[in-house]
This record gives sequence, C-alpha cells and structure tokens, in this order.
Amino acid sequence: MASLGTALLALCYLVGLAVGELLGKWIGVDANVGGVGFAMILLLVARSQLEKRGLMPAGVQVGITFWAALYIPVVIAMAASQNVLAAVKGGPIALIAAVGAVALCALAIALLNRTRFAQSAEGWSKSEDTDELP
Repeated sequence: MASLGTALLALCYLVGLAVGELLGKWIGVDANVGGVGFAMILLLVARSQLEKRGLMPAGVQVGITFWAALYIPVVIAMAASQNVLAAVKGGPIALIAAVGAVALCALAIALLNRTRFAQSAEGWSKSEDTDELP
C-alpha cells in the first residue's frame, strides 16, 4: 500500500513537470518553470480530496508521508545544482528577486503569527468571561 502513495506522488510529479515545461514555453523560457512546486501543490490537493472522500488508506498515507519528509532535502539539492553565479552575473534582477522573496516570506510569517496569536488571545478572553468550562 505504501507504493500507492509513491505512485500518487510520481503521477503528481509528472503532471507538475509537464505544467512547468508548458509554462516555460508559454513565457518564452527554455526551461521548466516551477514544475516541482506544481507537483507538490497537486499532491496536497490530491491528498486533501482523497482524505475528504475517505479514500486514503493508511498505506497510501505512509507512502505520501515518507516522500513528504524527503521533499525539503530534494528541493535543496535541486536548488544547489542551479548556476547561481551565472544568475548574479546576468544582472541585479536575480538579487532583487531573492531579497524580495525572502522579505515577502518574512512578512507573511509575521502576519500569520500575529493573526494566530490574536485569535488565541481572543478565544482565551472569551472563555474567561463565561464562567463555563470548555
């Protein structure tokens, strides 16, 4: 059954690569643009839909969990294989994009943390006002 989770990941990966190649050709770049990212989004959607419909056996979940644990090291290895020096020499746009992406991620995390803490603090004060146990 764990192989079914791996098969689902492989299917999402192949579809994601195809979408990345098509996107690259559409914007005029001779490269795969975001194929691995599309694959992971497809995997998340597929997993969510299977769980919602009750079609996610434990074995499939084990296969997906296994590959999800390996996802970050694989992406880091793929990013390390890119020619960063050529991108930097190509112009400042690579540095601007990198700094911009990091800044946007930091702002998004800060916003999410503030929203989560505000909600939990709001829920805490509501439970204090009512003299009932949760």
